Amino acid sequence: MLEMLSTGVVELDAHGCVMTMNAAAENCLDTGRERAFGSPFQDLTRIPGALTQAIAATASDQRNRHLRECKLADGWYDCNIKPMPDQHLLLEFYNLKWQQQQNKLQQREVQTGMMELLRRNLGHEIRNPLGGIRGAAQMMAAELNDGELGTLAKLIMREVDRVDELLQRFGQPELQLSSVDVHWVLGETADLLAVESAQSVKIRHDYDPSIPPISADASALRQLFLNLARNAYQAGATAITFRSRIEHDSALLQPGISTVVRLDVDDDGCGVPESLRGLLFMPMVTSRRDGTGLGLALAQQIAAAHDGLLTYEALEPGSRFTLKLPLRPSHD
Repeated sequence: MLEMLSTGVVELDAHGCVMTMNAAAENCLDTGRERAFGSPFQDLTRIPGALTQAIAATASDQRNRHLRECKLADGWYDCNIKPMPDQHLLLEFYNLKWQQQQNKLQQREVQTGMMELLRRNLGHEIRNPLGGIRGAAQMMAAELNDGELGTLAKLIMREVDRVDELLQRFGQPELQLSSVDVHWVLGETADLLAVESAQSVKIRHDYDPSIPPISADASALRQLFLNLARNAYQAGATAITFRSRIEHDSALLQPGISTVVRLDVDDDGCGVPESLRGLLFMPMVTSRRDGTGLGLALAQQIAAAHDGLLTYEALEPGSRFTLKLPLRPSHD
């Protein structure tokens, strides 16, 4: 029965040594039960100190304990520690992967909603003076007929109309879907960055060659990745890694699709200030004096338009931005 559980279960004897563990516990602790059997739990690899201390405290006072967000070998887990007869302890590990992904998807909805609100407000504030400019130009064109000044007035009207069209499209990427090799997109991004940085950034590629072409907008994805790569370069990165993987068990990304393409952009730059990490994909949020605060917000819009998700993770040193896209192979 224990083998059927997705919850990791470990039983410790009175000396804190492993007696039994199920397959889910093997995954979260990244160790086999044969290797762990009879070993002190605290001697297993990458056991956080807070968990070791909680186990010792429960063994001492025989009281239940609950630890939130323990970083184990396989990710983040909530942990229950329960006393059992004969001074044994029962450890239960609950994977937070699904909860965290659901939280990120909810954050994406807030972020894209903020972008839509900005688009509406910005459009309203800019369209008011634009309407006056166009009206004045229209009157000038009527008065000046087809002379040189009349032609210039008509040019003003056309340019005002173009700005109005841009405002309508701002923050609403219209995708031109086709069969796209994501590695080709990443390669183009790397070539563009190499030119912009005068070859000063070392670019590494770590690809899964089994990933098939997917249905996507190559231009939009290139814009997204170039934005991430430029940010890394401007943050002082000397090395950037583009990585691709297939990731399973991601059903929360989109109902009915459990497999995604995961695309990482890692860098060794100065990273993102901790105070900004929770707001990173909101419009108008930036740590640079000359930044617009729109690049990452637009990147998240592009991800959402592909039914995907863009996330951030701090590295030591540097940053990791991860784009997850539903794996829908192109049939072109």
